[in-house]
Amino acid sequence: MGRVLYEREPAARAVFDQADEALGFALSELCFYGPEEVLTDTVNQQPALYVTSLAAWAVLQEKEWPAAAYVAGHSLGEFSALAAVGSLAFTDGLALVRRRGQLMEAAGKEAPGEMAAILALDMAEVEKRCVEAQEVVGRPVQVANDNCPGQVVISGDRQAVQEAVRLAKESGARKVITLPITIAAHSPLMEPAVEAFSEAIRETPFSEPAVPVIGNTSARPLTTPDAIRAELTAQLTGSVRWTESMRYLREQGVDTFIEVGPGDVLTGLMKRIDRKATRKAFNIEEGT
Repeated sequence: MGRVLYEREPAARAVFDQADEALGFALSELCFYGPEEVLTDTVNQQPALYVTSLAAWAVLQEKEWPAAAYVAGHSLGEFSALAAVGSLAFTDGLALVRRRGQLMEAAGKEAPGEMAAILALDMAEVEKRCVEAQEVVGRPVQVANDNCPGQVVISGDRQAVQEAVRLAKESGARKVITLPITIAAHSPLMEPAVEAFSEAIRETPFSEPAVPVIGNTSARPLTTPDAIRAELTAQLTGSVRWTESMRYLREQGVDTFIEVGPGDVLTGLMKRIDRKATRKAFNIEEGT
């Protein structure tokens, strides 16, 4: 992940090298060569995604692309977005995402959960089925990510998620995919991580972003350091309102969306949200 960009682009190399020095170990080697099971441990995966995204952003700034009018990041990507527009120093953000991964991993061990993607069922119906499942099981389950029309991810207690999945299938869900993780991100099961992460957030300097950043849980711009701190804490247990976020941007007149990071998942989601929008993923392997 990111190796070709590192080898070809000095700007990307500088970002990876800075991350390695700050962390005290070769995150770059882990990104480029694995092993995969170590890289995908959330303690490493979160910094890896953050650094790779910002390495791509550094390269993009040297190219003749239009300046961003807004930025947004999906879940962890919110940290990358904040760093990209100067609200959060790179190394401060790196420390935060590393801490976030540690705390989420600990919370997942304390209260293992489950996440599942529900396809071809609208958001309101999924929310309704989650409420019903909670009433039946007595344990939490909620929408974690409203990714795009027809793709909603739920998260929470394993038994409650399974009940919500059963109800969703009865309601006509075309397909349900159980995600291969035990950390119930963006659900109340992350509550054990909130206090310590909130403290880390409070101790981190933030400034007003140079470009408006759309918050995950509000689907509206974050304009002050206090609003940013509140958002980053809230998204641990709150839902990522991605569909609303992208529709808000369309309402503001945004017609071109550029994905910066290690993949093109968000570009695909944008196609489902609004086919009329122009979509482009910056290819980190080809630098285009």
